Amino acid sequence: MFSYILNKKERIKIFKSMSSKERQKLILKKMKDKGLQFGSGVPNKIYKKDDVLDLIRIVNCFPELRNSK
Repeated sequence: MFSYILNKKERIKIFKSMSSKERQKLILKKMKDKGLQFGSGVPNKIYKKDDVLDLIRIVNCFPELRNSK
C-alpha cells in the first residue's frame, strides 16, 4: 500500500514539473488510450469537474463503453 502512495507522489511530482504543453499531450494520450476523443461531449454543455470525474469512473467500470463507436 505504501509503495502505491509513493508512486502516486512521484507521479504528481513529475506531472507538476511538466510544461503546460507536455501535460496537454499526456492527457490527450490518456484520453485516446481510453477511447475518448477531445470534444466528444454534448454540444453546448458545460461540464463541472465532479461531472467529468463521475463519467470517467463510470467508463472505467464498463470497458465496452470505451470502445463503442
